[in-house]
Amino acid sequence: MIDSLQKQCNPGVGLRSTHFPYLETSPDTCLKWFEAVSENYMDSFGRPRIILNKIRERYPIALHGVSMNLLSTDGLNELYLQNLKLLIDEIEPFIISDHLCWTGTKPSNIHDLLPFPYTEESLKIVCQNIDQAQSKLGRNLVIENVSTYMTFKQSEYTEWDFLIEVSKRTDAKLLLDINNIYVSSANHSFDPINYINAIPAEIVSQVHLAGYTDMGDFLFDTHSKPVYPKVWELFKLFIKKAPNVPFMMEWDEDIPEFPILENEVKKAIEIWKNLHFKKGHKDA
Repeated sequence: MIDSLQKQCNPGVGLRSTHFPYLETSPDTCLKWFEAVSENYMDSFGRPRIILNKIRERYPIALHGVSMNLLSTDGLNELYLQNLKLLIDEIEPFIISDHLCWTGTKPSNIHDLLPFPYTEESLKIVCQNIDQAQSKLGRNLVIENVSTYMTFKQSEYTEWDFLIEVSKRTDAKLLLDINNIYVSSANHSFDPINYINAIPAEIVSQVHLAGYTDMGDFLFDTHSKPVYPKVWELFKLFIKKAPNVPFMMEWDEDIPEFPILENEVKKAIEIWKNLHFKKGHKDA
């Protein structure tokens, strides 16, 4: 067990353009880092890039992609990787991540995070593409589990076993999205606690938190609401065994003012403190 003096609370938040005016004032925050969506800055040399660099002067940055297309049977887009590498060299992020999904076939990009069957064939494709990305970028990739709304009869692995095997074969780490685990568990009727318990803490580099929308027949990952109680419980379960893993809040629709978003982060910080420090202990 990690000694309490070594435990570090590492809260962050997703950087959104809605909050640029507020963040330009360099406010004091409870945050230790920000996550930026890679595609929003790769081809922009205007205000978004200026703001990103300004925030980078005060905080570490994680880069989070949505278009790498790790299930592409044609290999990854070399121009995309080249542009991402230029941004990486400039920003020097402490994490580079993308989603475990496919986003279309060349030359199209559907701009959605699409599911796939968890088979040995899929595993080989994913591992080849991760190897390509890691070789080109010169950095280990961190891969995120996505929310899904369908399953495949062909699947030979559970989602969590597939993720573990990808990490084992490529040395890539995981971005564990706790909200996505809960959304998929509700949609596909599996126990999310089994998922959380199966994932070794040492292969996780980052955690995401967010809020979903209940559509009646299914849960939809909208990132438009506060975190729900059952998601907080799963976060508590994982962060108990992985106290040093950076965690962050995502909010992409109906985005509130920054102080409201920060208050959601403070809820996570309070959970972390209650788990890892006795009452009256000095803050980490």
